[in-house]
Amino acid sequence: MSILVPTVQDSDQLHRDALTVLQPGFVGTEPPEWLRRHLAAGLGSVALFDRNVADLDQLSALTRALRAENPDLLIAIDEESGDVTRLEAGSGSSWPGNLALGAIDDPALTRDVARELGRALAAAGVNYNWAPTADVNSNPRNPVIGVRSFGADPELCARHTAAWVEGLQSAGVAACSKHFPGHGDTAVDSHHGLPVIDVDLDVLRARDLVPFQAAIAAGTKAVMTAHIMIPALDPKLPATLSPTVLRDLLRAAPADGGLGYQGLIVSDAIEMGAIADTFGMGEGTVLALAAGADAICVGGGLADEETVLMLRDAIVAGVRSGRLAEERLADAAERVRSLGSWGRIAAQG
Repeated sequence: MSILVPTVQDSDQLHRDALTVLQPGFVGTEPPEWLRRHLAAGLGSVALFDRNVADLDQLSALTRALRAENPDLLIAIDEESGDVTRLEAGSGSSWPGNLALGAIDDPALTRDVARELGRALAAAGVNYNWAPTADVNSNPRNPVIGVRSFGADPELCARHTAAWVEGLQSAGVAACSKHFPGHGDTAVDSHHGLPVIDVDLDVLRARDLVPFQAAIAAGTKAVMTAHIMIPALDPKLPATLSPTVLRDLLRAAPADGGLGYQGLIVSDAIEMGAIADTFGMGEGTVLALAAGADAICVGGGLADEETVLMLRDAIVAGVRSGRLAEERLADAAERVRSLGSWGRIAAQG
């Protein structure tokens, strides 16, 4: 039996694809040298947090410096407005959050708010926003969603999620609807533990999936997974790591019981306790990609080169061991590059 040894060119492409699917953060208001090197080597996305933002002029200079290394770079931010803001972390957001918009229940207003927020992001060079929160806040004891949701009614959440997606993307900023398949019915914060949502599929489809169906119909460019266990869907793996959730439910055609989504699937932060403390970051990354995720968010807490290298090497090892199909990784990387290309074209008007 012959053994196939990767060529240098194959190995280089494998490492490049492994970097492309990562969405890491960093510390500082200027790009560190290690980040510049990895951008040149294929890193497809960068995540910004309030530690990276002093003001809009500085943010614009930062995004120009990042994009000089990769014109198709996805520059992500977690700007939900309301309680979750990175642009105005010191003073509080100028834009109303989801709960306020849901209480007013004027989708045209929600669309206008998201469009103006998108214009501010686009003007600063940000082309990818980890928002809106599409979760139905059905559990009043929820410690992590709460006011980030438009409300407790699925149809209300659906119409405002769709309006938010439309408004943001009309400004040339990709929306990322989260947290699939719905983080609203939890009493555990997935930053610290693994929530279990014990509902049957009928409840899930009638309640939690409704806003995501609306987001997909509105053309959301990305969907973020939830680090939650739903035994009715998969009794062994959380949604982020589950082929049943990502491939059979989110990707599959409606005729086959799925939502028919064809855009980018990104994980919630892989260093969150729900994954890191149960499966480990490296193992969780490989499992998420194998399950159908296209990009791995990291860097809210761990924002250094060592984390990027560890995840890159875990992906490469997963491919070489046969646990992650090389074609699956290549497909994921191409989806990231495709969205980055959309962002570049949108910025050009």
